[in-house]
Amino acid sequence: MFTGIVEETGKIIAVRTEHSSALIKIGASVVLNGTKIGDSIAINGACQTVIAIGKDWFEVFASYETLKLTNLSALKPGDTVNLERALRLCDRLGGHFVSGHVDANAQFVSQKKQGEAVEMTFNAPKAQLRQIAHKGSVAVDGVSLTVSNVTESGFSAAVIPHTIENTTLKLLQPGDKVNLETDLLCKYVEKYLSPDHNKNTLDIDFLKENGFF
Repeated sequence: MFTGIVEETGKIIAVRTEHSSALIKIGASVVLNGTKIGDSIAINGACQTVIAIGKDWFEVFASYETLKLTNLSALKPGDTVNLERALRLCDRLGGHFVSGHVDANAQFVSQKKQGEAVEMTFNAPKAQLRQIAHKGSVAVDGVSLTVSNVTESGFSAAVIPHTIENTTLKLLQPGDKVNLETDLLCKYVEKYLSPDHNKNTLDIDFLKENGFF
């Protein structure tokens, strides 16, 4: 579990493809503090397990599923990525609950200045747009953003200068693909309200009759 508050940006050192998967080596500093093999680090919002670690780098194994669903498949040496260590129960939750399980790719469309902030607009699949609400939260390449507008084809978010400066959002060009993860609460609400909900819910009367509560 993560918060969408990026701790630092890292540099891709090497990408080695193995069959349909890839070994990705990333240069970093902040996220290495206290990190050990087996720990989780979100790379552009995708939760990955650390399999090797050095003084100023770590390595992860990106599976076929990860490469299929995220922009990690396009990474090459020299690219910049957003990094965040997994949330600890004693940490402040500065963003929102982010699982690190990317739902889909969205596409960066444009940006425009809104005072000191920047409004960034993205196109997104309809399945994910159903889970994005005005003033709700969404993770874009692992960055927790507050939604300022939702349309039939996409959404916008007002991004403060600090976030722009300290994440890869400042590098986005129109047409770039980003990793999108919608808010967990919205997913459960949609599931509960879906026509098939009653087919997938437990029989409350049965549980009561059998002493579960």
